Amino acid sequence: MKVNANTLRPGHAIEHQGRQFLITKYELILPGKGNAFIAVDMRDVKTGTKTNERFRTQESVEKLMTDERECTMLYGEGDQITLMDSETFDQFTVDREMAGEAAVFLSEGMTVTVNTVDGMPIGVQLPQHVTLEIIEADAVVKGQTASSSYKPAILENGVKTMVPPHIEMGTRVVVATADASYVERAKD
Repeated sequence: MKVNANTLRPGHAIEHQGRQFLITKYELILPGKGNAFIAVDMRDVKTGTKTNERFRTQESVEKLMTDERECTMLYGEGDQITLMDSETFDQFTVDREMAGEAAVFLSEGMTVTVNTVDGMPIGVQLPQHVTLEIIEADAVVKGQTASSSYKPAILENGVKTMVPPHIEMGTRVVVATADASYVERAKD
């Protein structure tokens, strides 16, 4: 199905130059002079080779139809993760990099969405938010206001984030998997 390049987003699959690619990053670039264009980072579905491409905003691109399967992550071993289809209970292994930068948030028992083209997995999408514990946080500086200041903290998976001053070590927080940003204090 032909679509305009400006409708592409991360997670979409396209056919370009006779090969199938998964879009991993998308950026609209508006130069001071000239026409706007789309810069995308993409990964070859079959070989895993990463490349980047620029498209004019009105350029037509062949978007592939993808199927989504809900799966549960069973375990990770090295660069591989083993998933189980929630409907058929079939187990299969994919590269951890199919989850992109959000792969650091993968954990056993997590429900993920696997995108497939012709039955072949091409990408893994994590939930938008995950709940993790703060294992290290800077002390509160007296006089800081909660409205505009944030302090660095480290999550249980080793990822660094910025949290409000009232968040202390041992607190469970909700973070966005897209950019590891603080969303809210966990309600459990």
